[in-house]
Amino acid sequence: MQVSSINNVKIYNLSHGKSLPEWISDRKKRALQKNDVDIQRRIELIQDFEMPTVCTSIKVSRDGQYIIAAGTYKPRVRCYDTYHLSLKFERCLESDVVAFDILSEDYSKLVFLRMDRYVEFHSQHGHYYKTRIPKFGRDFSYHYPSCDLYFVGASSEIFRLNLEQGRFLNSLQTDAAEINVCDINPVHHLFAAGTLEGRVDCWDPRVRSRVGVLDCALSSITGGTEVDGLPSVSALKFNGSLGMAVGTSTGQILIFDLRSSRPLLVKDHYYGLPIKALHFHDPLDLVLSTDSKIIKMWNRENGKVFSSIEPQANINDVCLYPASGMLFTANEDPKMNTFYIPALGPAPRWCSFLDNLTEELEENPENTIYDDYKFVTRKDLENLGLTHLIGSALLRAYMHGFFMDIRLYHKVKTMANPFAYEEYRKDRIRQKIDESRAQRVLLKKLPKVNKELAIKLMDERDNESRTKKKKNKASANLLTDDRFKVMFENPEYQVDDQSEEFRLLNPIVSKVGEKRREKLRQLIQQVEEEQRGEEEEVEGRASSEEEESSDDDDKSWVKEVREQRRLIRVEENERRFNERKERRQQDRNTSLRSSDPARNPQQETQNHPRFYQLKAGEEFRSFSDVDHKQKMQKTSLEERLKREERSGMLNLNDTAVGSKQLTFTLKKTEKQRYQQQAEREHHEERRKIRRSAGHLHTNRGGRGRGRGRGRGRGRPF
Repeated sequence: MQVSSINNVKIYNLSHGKSLPEWISDRKKRALQKNDVDIQRRIELIQDFEMPTVCTSIKVSRDGQYIIAAGTYKPRVRCYDTYHLSLKFERCLESDVVAFDILSEDYSKLVFLRMDRYVEFHSQHGHYYKTRIPKFGRDFSYHYPSCDLYFVGASSEIFRLNLEQGRFLNSLQTDAAEINVCDINPVHHLFAAGTLEGRVDCWDPRVRSRVGVLDCALSSITGGTEVDGLPSVSALKFNGSLGMAVGTSTGQILIFDLRSSRPLLVKDHYYGLPIKALHFHDPLDLVLSTDSKIIKMWNRENGKVFSSIEPQANINDVCLYPASGMLFTANEDPKMNTFYIPALGPAPRWCSFLDNLTEELEENPENTIYDDYKFVTRKDLENLGLTHLIGSALLRAYMHGFFMDIRLYHKVKTMANPFAYEEYRKDRIRQKIDESRAQRVLLKKLPKVNKELAIKLMDERDNESRTKKKKNKASANLLTDDRFKVMFENPEYQVDDQSEEFRLLNPIVSKVGEKRREKLRQLIQQVEEEQRGEEEEVEGRASSEEEESSDDDDKSWVKEVREQRRLIRVEENERRFNERKERRQQDRNTSLRSSDPARNPQQETQNHPRFYQLKAGEEFRSFSDVDHKQKMQKTSLEERLKREERSGMLNLNDTAVGSKQLTFTLKKTEKQRYQQQAEREHHEERRKIRRSAGHLHTNRGGRGRGRGRGRGRGRPF
């Protein structure tokens, strides 16, 4: 058994280890178990759980008692009984199995789609019947309500074989050239077929008509994906009544809600290999996606990786045992792997002893799979001179680097750097000196970046220690936190206190008094001198007036923000004024250079008549108005906004959180202004001549009298 931990998830490979031959003697077996660690850790969960050459597909019956696997060579089917942990029967076929399905609860009804276009039916006793489909098949699904088998393959048709009538029905015609996979929803029995063009056609078996099309090829291409060809659908799996997962030939998985044509999530394997199998793990909302290299487990809501399994041989198929944390893999290898992941669920009932075994292993932790290996990058290999080992058995490729034996790494590193011991000795001496210096009076050492911020943090730490607010607990400070050490080392993290964002978001910090700034300058000079000498003493503490708390500043942060906004607005207006002034000067110089010095352009404009074009329905007011409108059409949008801002039609304000608020005042035409003025005069005139009815009182009648009845008798109001 092999134990690995990926993303803090324990994975137990129960098939790891050497297989002992049957002809070996018991004495030899006991000797091997004493000497070989792999044989000691070997767990033979199911006897003869392997194929002669390769296993192509594997499934578990619905009752969970039987595991059926198909493989080669010769083409054969093996059935394992989990209650007896052994092989139940083995049947050989005439051709390799492309896909198979279990129609009953146990192994009594099996259907095999062979590579030679034959469909073979098996019963409990063995071979029952076989028939042939018109085209080469790639996948099939069984529709339980109508007893129909839907076959898809190298054709645009979907062939239907009714098992109750024993004959083929009319095929379903599609627009695709070829169809790779298919699946039927277990809730409402919607039939879906994945095509070579990257589409998923959904059919309703009740009316035999297509009800929807999903374009997965276009949706799978996102900003970070790189594809070489057209992504075709290679895997398909339903989840409940509305969920569906689609795998492409370029290594992407798309999670769909059947009510939407756009995917909820696109997950990339980053291997560029076709997705071969998809499974849903409902209790943890996980998706198990498989290509020929790796099995990835990730959250179907956000795509966060849960764990992964990377066997030594290529993967052909994956089967998840229901309601447990065990899964089986069909590999390009004689042995079929069995993995147990306690984080996914408990062990099955027929191997419940695995839970106790894993608990004992967790209590006594041992070396994991990568404890004896060293991870190195390609740059590390170049420094060690081991680039010629890439591709050999001494280096195992993993992600962006390689795993190599730790003993080989130490040996090569010693040969590459023979003076490593001298460097180690100097480091130890330097550490001893630093430990002895720590007992002396500590000097304030300023970092290279953000010196003012470092001094402020030092002052806050000194104030805390003087006030003795925390007697036994160390004060948390950014200077002593390793997570923020880059802020005081990398020049890219330098705080720009003159930027607009800093002045608005930090008004108290940005508006430091002159005394504070002078103190910072003096303290910086003092610390630099202390760093050069390393033996001077620290000067006295600053005066109490300079070390006053910032409670008053915290209370007046609103005034500080307003003051910073006003200063920024004044600076912006000055900048715009200078830009306009420079622009006018440049335009004036350009016009003077281009004009004839013998003629005055202003007099020429005044002497010659000017013509203006009036559009249909436009009223002529004055030449200046028409000229102003033409100038406004020629100016840029920036100039128009600036003019409207000066005229009061546009108002730009800053909110408290640093965003912008833009208010527009619509310009009214002369006709609208005249109409509003006339309405105001009319209302004023009506208000003057209006007679008040405050002196009138209603004469309410006695009890039980109606209002209309009293008026009908001639009583006055």
